[in-house]
Amino acid sequence: MRIAQLANFIGPSSGGMKTAVDALGAGYVADGAERLLVVPGPRDVRTTTAAGDVVHLRSPRVGGGYRLILEPWRVIDVLEEFRPTSVEISDKSTLLPVARWARKTGVGSLLLSHERLDAMLALRTGVSLPVTALNRVLARQFDGIVVTSSFARREFAGVAAAAGTPLHRVPLGVDLETFGPAPPALRRGEPLRLVHVGRLSREKSPHLAVATAVALHGRGVAMQLDVYGKGPHLAELEDIAGDAPVTFHGHLTSRRALAARIGDADIALSVCPGETFGLAVLEALACGTPVVTADVGGARELVDDWSGAWAKPDPEALADAVLRLAARPVDECRTAARQRAEQFPWSSTIAAMLDLHHHAPQSSVDLTENSA
Repeated sequence: MRIAQLANFIGPSSGGMKTAVDALGAGYVADGAERLLVVPGPRDVRTTTAAGDVVHLRSPRVGGGYRLILEPWRVIDVLEEFRPTSVEISDKSTLLPVARWARKTGVGSLLLSHERLDAMLALRTGVSLPVTALNRVLARQFDGIVVTSSFARREFAGVAAAAGTPLHRVPLGVDLETFGPAPPALRRGEPLRLVHVGRLSREKSPHLAVATAVALHGRGVAMQLDVYGKGPHLAELEDIAGDAPVTFHGHLTSRRALAARIGDADIALSVCPGETFGLAVLEALACGTPVVTADVGGARELVDDWSGAWAKPDPEALADAVLRLAARPVDECRTAARQRAEQFPWSSTIAAMLDLHHHAPQSSVDLTENSA
């Protein structure tokens, strides 16, 4: 197989998308496939790596340090040289012509849907905007659509069925070696240690995590929230935090260092109600750190009764969930968190995606083994 991965809208803290694309690409190559990755960049550069060639195409900034490929014909030029057997596109905006090219040339195409547009736009703008028309177009252009959760699946269920396009649920995975439990000596004590990891932008709901810590502080709970990530709304978050014990550490480039900080916490706050999957949730669970999340969204599907707690996306309700979780036996929660993460190895995700690539465009497999 010759698999081309196309990831658009890449920025300084692309987080889950970059992690997923890199893990899948490495897995494809390890299985014997040839892999090409095409992403936006400040200039045209082609680099050879152990996981295949990476092509950066010159693309403009579109806000927040992100770049977006606006010339899809240049992507097609790269693909015509590579001659893929299938393409995997993580984009719902400017790369539709690539999907049309794939269909015209007999190349299988998969849309890897990393986010629900309706949920993301609502979080960014505060307004619910209709996206059905765009989703209908997307469903007609691709040979298959891959979603990562039941929450994400609902966005495409009707339009995919109407278009006759297979809809596949393939949960993502977690690096169980990098993200592991902290030594017992580093765990628990006063104050209650909370951690939040993610980009500091509205669609990731860091405001809700900080407001939850403020609610706990207002009740007189001895606690400390450590926030890891950067983004355009840092100043707003600092204002929300006020005099509550919240520390903003910025972005940690070392994933092992980040894993150590997560593992040292008592509870992780990953409360975004629009998350389609929640890699940050899995990474916390893999570190043996139980998670409090919102009762809606894909992240909720990753947490069970033993590995975390959930509540409506409201600071006071989430603060109640934190206290319920903190009252449980520590070792049982931490063991359950790690065991839950172990149900989502990257090997399962890679095997499922390779099967879809192998059968594209005829595949109609629906892989739900890791459903919550």
